[in-house]
Amino acid sequence: MFVQIKNLKYKYPNVSEATIKDFSLDIEQGEVVCILGESGSGKSTILRLIAGLEVATAGSIAINDLIIVDDSHYTPPEKRGVGMVFQDYALFPHMTVAKNIKYGLRKMSRKQKEERLEEMLTLINMVEYKDRYPYELSGGQQQRVALARALAPAPSLLIFDEPFSNLDASLQVKIRDELRSILKKMNITSIFVTHDQDDAQAIADRIVFIEKGIVKRIGPPEEILGCASLVMWANS
Repeated sequence: MFVQIKNLKYKYPNVSEATIKDFSLDIEQGEVVCILGESGSGKSTILRLIAGLEVATAGSIAINDLIIVDDSHYTPPEKRGVGMVFQDYALFPHMTVAKNIKYGLRKMSRKQKEERLEEMLTLINMVEYKDRYPYELSGGQQQRVALARALAPAPSLLIFDEPFSNLDASLQVKIRDELRSILKKMNITSIFVTHDQDDAQAIADRIVFIEKGIVKRIGPPEEILGCASLVMWANS
């Protein structure tokens, strides 16, 4: 397995109950997995633990056969090879599209950076926008630039935290179809967090449904989204 998460636990300081109680998940290379659950279920906390923004209380995480967290190992965020696309895109407002995308390419030569930039701009169909600033772009365009910036350093794993929440409904449909196409084209292993069942169904190869930090069901979208308890949750 490309990603192996075993018995992950986490409790925020000064909180009586653990947010993540026992989370385990294996992911194959190139697979797109969606963690689905209502607000407060621990979805975003799992991403923060994978990215290294929080330190697990117990459990282990391995990516591409390298242990990044266990009882005796802790790999800092910048050395994990994990790319992240945030809910608010987190683009640098004072940088052009080109400079935003090239930001994480510090170890490349100037020629390599330019080649990678052109590759990413072509991938997201925004070659003609490279000299624009984020405020000159639509929400959907900003989302694509954020994706290109995350993909540019060729991360081992790409994680998404509710990336469509700031888009209107019609744009969500277009962007999520584009996103799945790009991820599959580049064979990028991905974890996508959402509370939206339509997003999960459109993007995921498998869905992990969690409640209060505990995995309740794992399976393909057609199986998980047909579950009676999920239908009840969606209608509550």
